[in-house]
Amino acid sequence: MSGIATSAGPVAFNAALAVTDLKNLCHQTSYDAGWWGIGGSKDNLRAEVRAETRFGKALAAEKIALIHSEVSEALEGLRKGKADEHLPEFPSEAVELADALIRIFDYAGARRLPLGDAFVAKMAYNTVRPDHKPEARAAVGGKAF
Repeated sequence: MSGIATSAGPVAFNAALAVTDLKNLCHQTSYDAGWWGIGGSKDNLRAEVRAETRFGKALAAEKIALIHSEVSEALEGLRKGKADEHLPEFPSEAVELADALIRIFDYAGARRLPLGDAFVAKMAYNTVRPDHKPEARAAVGGKAF
């Protein structure tokens, strides 16, 4: 966690490790299932994404769009207030947000993004952002939500 300024100490370190572990788990599971191949093969499309070729950038954009689709499905779950059709013991909203997390962790794993460290740094930064303080939000022109 190079250069992360936070008073959380071990908590921040554990959070970064947990996010990194989830990233690695989700990406390896996705890769093993053939989601980084063509037609179910295990062609290494993540090499294209990592090399940032024109094709790799298009593939990365597709993966980000799929993350967006899961978040949109979570919104629909919230609007309809229904149980998930595949995991009926959970609200659809929760399952779709879990899908979004899986896709985010998979993408970050493929791209080798330092998601754990970025998560901790962003949490720490948000605690000191002026526009995240209640008085700033209550001010005219402040963030209402």
